[in-house]
Amino acid sequence: MSVSIPLVVLVGALVFIAWRYLGLRLWHAIAALVFGFLLAATTLAPDISRVIRAVVGWITGH
Repeated sequence: MSVSIPLVVLVGALVFIAWRYLGLRLWHAIAALVFGFLLAATTLAPDISRVIRAVVGWITGH
């Protein structure tokens, strides 16, 4: 699955808002980033990708 730029920008904006206004610490963001990289290397990665595609398809109506 190729992640579109708008999805990356949206998630980046959510992280920025959480950091700026909700008290997200830098080490929280780094831990989430490392967790994401490690999770992408597991056998669950294709299932996670399918779920994300299904949710995005449901939201956009495709």
